[in-house]
Amino acid sequence: MGLDSLDPMDRPPPDAQKLFAQWEEWERGETPPGRVMSNLKTGGLPDLLRSLIETDS
Repeated sequence: MGLDSLDPMDRPPPDAQKLFAQWEEWERGETPPGRVMSNLKTGGLPDLLRSLIETDS
């Protein structure tokens, strides 16, 4: 069962610092792009971006 099928209440809120650390791993060449994208998605980046968009509106 994928994370997309879980109720948002079942997931912890996105941790921006952790997401940024994962991005930096990719920039340093420590983690392949596919793994980084997976980590960012499961770490809640889409939710974080949606919340930022809603805040700006």
